[in-house]
Amino acid sequence: MPKKPELPPALRPGAETWLPLETPRLILREVTANDFDDIHDYATDPEVVRYMFWGPNTRRDTRNVLAGWLRDQRRWPRAVVNMAAQHKADGRMIGAVRFAFVDPPRLTCDFGYSFNRAYWNQGFATEAAGALIDLAFGRLGMRRVFATCDARNIGSWRVMEKLGMRREALFRQDTQAHDGWRDTYLYAILADERAARATTV
Repeated sequence: MPKKPELPPALRPGAETWLPLETPRLILREVTANDFDDIHDYATDPEVVRYMFWGPNTRRDTRNVLAGWLRDQRRWPRAVVNMAAQHKADGRMIGAVRFAFVDPPRLTCDFGYSFNRAYWNQGFATEAAGALIDLAFGRLGMRRVFATCDARNIGSWRVMEKLGMRREALFRQDTQAHDGWRDTYLYAILADERAARATTV
């Protein structure tokens, strides 16, 4: 009988928390009840949710999402970690990022992000996602990181390309979005690719 794969240290009982994470301009941290207004601000913006399968939120939608995140935070470690992206300069939660151990035995994880439109085109998504990739391949010992987005979401997949991720797949009409079935790009990067990129950049 095959030996059951061991969980990576980051998911074993008693694992130390790796939150908060800091970047030059952001703090990636657990959400709080006080984040409601900031979450609702970007989650009601049709442009922010244009390529998502959720939103625009009602106040009830945002309350339910925040309640779920707060409930999940009672556990550590956990396979899916939703974080507030707090802007250091003004203290606002300007978006949310998600980090998930999708295939622990194969040391594979993924991430996602949503940011307030007032902070687009300023490198915040790249900064946050880069921190998650470095966390995955550094402290957490992961082997592969991937992310997906609507194929029409040029801003999102350009973030992934800036981080050295390669487009591995196009899934045709695999997810239902606001305007019907969407095509999805999958981007990924391996630990050795990230290491090689770090030595050449």
